[in-house]
Amino acid sequence: MQDSFTVVPDKEGRPKDIVGSWADISDRKRTESDLKKLAEKVEKHNRFICETFGRYLTDEVVATVLESPTGLRMGGEKRKITMLMADLRGFTSLSERLPPERVVTLLNRYLTTMVSVIKQYQGTIDEFIGDAIFVLFGAPIWQEDDAQRAVACGIAMQLAMASVNEQNRQDGLPEIEMGIGIHTGQVVVGNIGSAERTKYGVVGSQVNLTSRIQSCTTGGQTLISEATRREVGPILKLGRQMEVKAKGIEYPITVSEVLGIGRPHQLYLPDIAEDHVPLVDEVPLTYIVIESNQTGGELCSGVVTKLSRKGAEARLESPVDIFSNLEMYFTGKEGESVQGTLYGKVVGSVPGAGSDFSICFTSIPPEIEVFLGELLAQAAEAQPKAPVRKTPKRRRSPLRKNGRALPSGPAVS
Repeated sequence: MQDSFTVVPDKEGRPKDIVGSWADISDRKRTESDLKKLAEKVEKHNRFICETFGRYLTDEVVATVLESPTGLRMGGEKRKITMLMADLRGFTSLSERLPPERVVTLLNRYLTTMVSVIKQYQGTIDEFIGDAIFVLFGAPIWQEDDAQRAVACGIAMQLAMASVNEQNRQDGLPEIEMGIGIHTGQVVVGNIGSAERTKYGVVGSQVNLTSRIQSCTTGGQTLISEATRREVGPILKLGRQMEVKAKGIEYPITVSEVLGIGRPHQLYLPDIAEDHVPLVDEVPLTYIVIESNQTGGELCSGVVTKLSRKGAEARLESPVDIFSNLEMYFTGKEGESVQGTLYGKVVGSVPGAGSDFSICFTSIPPEIEVFLGELLAQAAEAQPKAPVRKTPKRRRSPLRKNGRALPSGPAVS
């Protein structure tokens, strides 16, 4: 019941009468209660939608779809954004050697760690492509420092691989390495698809260029385009710059290896470069140049002349393009075939040796790892020992008394 009353004053303003009323508001209260429950249900439902779709899209994309009346409208706009593509090196061959449940454990651990880093730098995960991650900086929300955050994110992702591999070692899983390519360019951003199936994403030749830059990387390496380098500015610590001819791109592109980024991020990669050591005997190998992840090319021969834990120098009978991917097979001392297939990427030519190339290993099976370990041990034993330098005895200064030198000889009291 609702009880209400009003005081009626006389001409002088003094209270004269009280007019009151009583009303049954049970129906109204029931309606208010029902509306409150409905509002709580709608809020819970919206929260469920955000949490569910947030596992597939970023919070920004979900908010754009739910809050904007045109959030689901087909179409897009042309915009300059920075794109990051990360991919594990040699994961396909690695997954063929492991049980399925171990592959899923390794992949989920890697993706969980990377997603956490990407969210920290406000990147939009466009999609997972197997073991690859495609990330946008500047869509759906543009920020002035998109390129800077993209590069910082790439370095942070590489640094986070140390914790991923530490957990892998504890669980008896192999270590993994990741390559990252970053590029800034004009793309079309928006909702792509049909009325039944829609995806928020980007299209354009610049997306393909980002993928090509990523394909040039080796494990632990981050390469950026000239456009991204100009956007970020002088706070970058760069390694070598190189000109590459990417598949599907008419003109050569310049890419730079990123070793670190300064303030406000202050992130730097550790120096883990390894020198190749000369082998006691050259090791014969056969190889196939892999194009577009398809094997079946001509089988060629060569020899490995120098070796490190993650790479080698080899003399190849046929010239190969830089950044070519190789499928390699070794032959032992007795002419026997060594079990296992080694995959690597040609990263450069050896100065002064026309047919010698530097190769970075991308996937090493256990059998090959044992074989290479034996070769490195033999090479280490054959290395000349550095002479031990004796520290010459220091000549004692003459004894002094009262500021004057004393003659050498018997002890002076």
